Amino acid sequence: MSRPEHLLVVDDDPEIRDLLARYLARNGYRVSVAEDADSLRRALAADRVDLVILDIMLPGRDGLDITRDLRASSAIPIIMLTARGEDTDRIVGLEIGADDYLAKPFNPRELLARIKTVLRRVSAAPARADAPRAKRLRFAGWTLDLAARELSSADGVEVALTAGEFDLLAAFAEHPQHVLSRDRLLDLTRGRLAGPFDRSIDVQVGRLRRRIEADPREPKLVKTVRGGGYMFAVQVERE
Repeated sequence: MSRPEHLLVVDDDPEIRDLLARYLARNGYRVSVAEDADSLRRALAADRVDLVILDIMLPGRDGLDITRDLRASSAIPIIMLTARGEDTDRIVGLEIGADDYLAKPFNPRELLARIKTVLRRVSAAPARADAPRAKRLRFAGWTLDLAARELSSADGVEVALTAGEFDLLAAFAEHPQHVLSRDRLLDLTRGRLAGPFDRSIDVQVGRLRRRIEADPREPKLVKTVRGGGYMFAVQVERE
């Protein structure tokens, strides 16, 4: 039998930590908890963690600082928990590399759905039944290895991507020359529709452009289609 995925819940509220730990354990996950940056660091050093559920409002170093630190050395998936109405925190969290966010208060079933989606995306197995048979996609000198989840430049240098960035790039590269709406991109990458004020795709596109565009301010690969969404405006070769 395969081992259950290991989740780390980081929240300074002991009631929330206990509630989430018990709920997620009942749904088949192995769960550890931490209350601040120090205990999170100890938990990560002690065992492999598959996904971090991270509250932004923590004592000492907050969730945004912790995410920056994690992204400097790791691509571990992160779902941020934010206060309802704090749009700035959500946008900053996505800009610095969080994979998804959920506003408090939330239904634990919604968090469970987000966890399943993120873990499915980072799994080596194809996430969708209609996934292409190609193992590699080549475009504009770049090589996207779908099986290894790696992006390499023309001179063979690997470019580190977060799980969210990789899945967004894969969605674009699998649908070149097509206008993809924000709802469609969220469906392809996260398995959900956008809310009325959801800017997460725009933030992720901005991050992706900084990775692959010669000039992110004048993008040639990922182009904005006014009123429509985005289009991957290059030819893609499949292997």
